Amino acid sequence: MSNIPVNQKTVTIRNIPVEQKKLTMSNLKQYGMMLALFLIYAIFAFLSDGKNAAPMNINNLVMQNSYVVILSLGMLLCCLTANVDLSVGSVVAFCGAAAAIMVIDYHIAIPVTFAIVLAMGVLVGMWQGFFIAVLKVPPFIVTLANMLVFRGLTMVILNGQTKGPLPQGFTQVGAGYLPQVFIQVGGTKVELLALIAGILVSIVLILLEMRFRHNKIKHGFAVLPVWQSISKLVVVIAVLNFISVKLALYMGLPLVLLLMLILILIYSFITNNTVAGRQVYAVGGNVNAARLSGINTDKVMFWVYTNMGFLAGLAGIVLAARNASATPKAGDSFEMDAIAACYIGGAAVQGGSGTISGAVIGALIMGILNNGMSLIGWSVDIQRVVKGLVLLAAVTFDLYNKRKSS
Repeated sequence: MSNIPVNQKTVTIRNIPVEQKKLTMSNLKQYGMMLALFLIYAIFAFLSDGKNAAPMNINNLVMQNSYVVILSLGMLLCCLTANVDLSVGSVVAFCGAAAAIMVIDYHIAIPVTFAIVLAMGVLVGMWQGFFIAVLKVPPFIVTLANMLVFRGLTMVILNGQTKGPLPQGFTQVGAGYLPQVFIQVGGTKVELLALIAGILVSIVLILLEMRFRHNKIKHGFAVLPVWQSISKLVVVIAVLNFISVKLALYMGLPLVLLLMLILILIYSFITNNTVAGRQVYAVGGNVNAARLSGINTDKVMFWVYTNMGFLAGLAGIVLAARNASATPKAGDSFEMDAIAACYIGGAAVQGGSGTISGAVIGALIMGILNNGMSLIGWSVDIQRVVKGLVLLAAVTFDLYNKRKSS
């Protein structure tokens, strides 16, 4: 028997506990974010006498938070490169205004309008990507300048006035529901498909976790202890079914919820299972090392900001649909909510670290904060103070942990 296989086995055995420890620490960070999410929700449930748990409020929370989730998916990629996009709120307003004008003033078909607006978002992203990737202007300066440009353009094309109301075919995207099947349960009207969706998604999550663990063990990789995997599943499934039950007691599944789930799955796949996704992490981790390894860093930066423009255009459509109109002040401070969602969700300030699930949890935290503070009657000024302190605390905690571990 040769020594090589023995040594390889020895290395594998010695490394698995180390990998398990790193995996456990990473998941504890995710658990910490989820614990913070529950804690914030519980605090506002107490302060609002349970108003935030009402079915209608859960429905509003999903709809009102949809554009923050959409923007945070693109913003995470920017944060992974150790940058941000300050223009997204203005681009959201500009795209929403353009959509409203095309439908109301020029009577362009709604599907055609959506396609044009998404193309506009892509062009805006390419415009910013050109300055960043080709002309080497820092992303902070480019996006700050375009925040002013597109806010001004929004005011110009709307002439400082609200454009609306938008037709029902348009508003369905942000305020419509999937097909509904209502039944009576003990005198209460319940939407059946929402309940079934919660159960089906729970089963799928369990099967995916089992498959994930099997494949990891099969190929000799470290996995979490069984009790940790079960605990994580129980928490996630409990949250999903809580939401599905509340939605079932109202109007069922919002169409925008399906849109968000599709986007989350797509971007999770991109960041975890594609070369393009791994390149974004590499550029954020060490741009010089990434360049020396053969990665076209300029191309990565270009597509990241082009993608951000596309998602800003989509969020503009959803916001206009939700409000049934376009306003000059639409999208105000959306960039702050999206950036905060990413950093609260665990993205590293230095870049190269962060997850889609973390960004979504961060977006939910921001949504619960916005919703809860509105329910208890706090002013917009106080809300900004609280959100700023939460962001500062999240970034400080992240930097403290990195210094402690280094």
